[in-house]
Amino acid sequence: MKKTQASILIIDDQEDILFSAKMLLKKHFETIYTISNPKNVIQLLAENDIDLVLLDMNYRIGFEDGKEGLYLLKEIKKLAPNTVVILMTAFGKVETAVEGLKSGAFDYVLKPWDNEKMLETIKKGIQERRKTVSKVVKNENDTSYFIGESKTIIKAYSLAEKVAKTDANVLVLGENGTGKFVMARYIHQHSDRKNEIFIPVDLGSLNESIFESELFGYAKGAFTDAKNDTVGKFEAAQNGTLFLDEIGNVPIHLQSKLLQVIQTKMVTRLGETKQRPLNMRIITATNLNLKEEIQQKNFREDLYYRINTMEITLPALRERKEDKIPLAQFLLDKLTTKYERNSIVFNEKALEQIDKHAWNGNIREMENRIERAVILCENNTITAVDLDLEIATTFDENSDDIQLSDIEKLAIEKVLVKNEYNISKSAEELGLSRASLYRRMEKYGIENN
Repeated sequence: MKKTQASILIIDDQEDILFSAKMLLKKHFETIYTISNPKNVIQLLAENDIDLVLLDMNYRIGFEDGKEGLYLLKEIKKLAPNTVVILMTAFGKVETAVEGLKSGAFDYVLKPWDNEKMLETIKKGIQERRKTVSKVVKNENDTSYFIGESKTIIKAYSLAEKVAKTDANVLVLGENGTGKFVMARYIHQHSDRKNEIFIPVDLGSLNESIFESELFGYAKGAFTDAKNDTVGKFEAAQNGTLFLDEIGNVPIHLQSKLLQVIQTKMVTRLGETKQRPLNMRIITATNLNLKEEIQQKNFREDLYYRINTMEITLPALRERKEDKIPLAQFLLDKLTTKYERNSIVFNEKALEQIDKHAWNGNIREMENRIERAVILCENNTITAVDLDLEIATTFDENSDDIQLSDIEKLAIEKVLVKNEYNISKSAEELGLSRASLYRRMEKYGIENN
């Protein structure tokens, strides 16, 4: 029987499970890897192109909540977004597997598995992998990114292109949701390291107790659960780019250890004395004002200057008014492709809402709203109701010149949008007659949808 050209990684803490699965799969697929310690996944993914991962959900005796599996799933999707992940879970834990499907898993199989069903599921996963890869251009070009027309964002990306060709450390600043992760990937994709790995790390989510082991790695026996030598994120990013997000949230007592590695370009695993040389590009990001954090003794000044060879600031979406509608269209095209729902458009009222909305959550908020709308909309048309946005105020709420008419107009617009411009429902909710509501709409220039 001819084997399928595919590489499959099986992750489970039980050696008998790994052995059984490998014996089954190696008859049908070309390359099979097995890992009993999930900590080794990063290194393996960094060194190999894996088509499909068969991932167990639990790794601690006595714990069957699947949290480790869900965390590992998210890490795999970050490092290898096109790799298909199939979850393995015990009968009765299907709810956890369903949560995994929402987080990007392709499917799940129950333990103990049925050989034929498992093979069928894996073959479908491999087909999905092939389909996905065929849609992805190997070297991403500028069409993968939305830059826009505002002067501030063009300046930021122009600076990014210049610095990308160097190995200078870059600090990306901006509010939550302004696209700091996207900017980091843009720099990586336009650098000489573009064919190497890009590893993102959310420093804000790292517990202090695992900070060093996650970033610097550890030797076997370094602590109770250290059963194998394990690389950290720094070593895993060798020759590529390491993106350290939310660096402003690193506790002050851990910043010195981070500084030492960045400064010397050498890393020492926990439990070892051997220093290992590093060759990588480091990009950091934060939504905090680091100069203020330095004054308040929350951030080391020497670390700030070490990571800040070049600084790029991303503007908030409210400062890019001319980009709102084009960005919304870009995101709509991206999401309709993702959900295979072509020909979806915004209606006029939806576009008005997009233009008026404050977007305090910036691009991330806009993408979340549009994704929700793509899922919910009917007749291939996204309405203002599908977006579920509050209408932005057109006056300063702290001003002494607020007019009652402004407040009344805003209230009417909100209720009309909520009720999809149903005059009867809106009038009832506002405590007005239909005639009174029509008069007020005419007074304030509010058009009926």
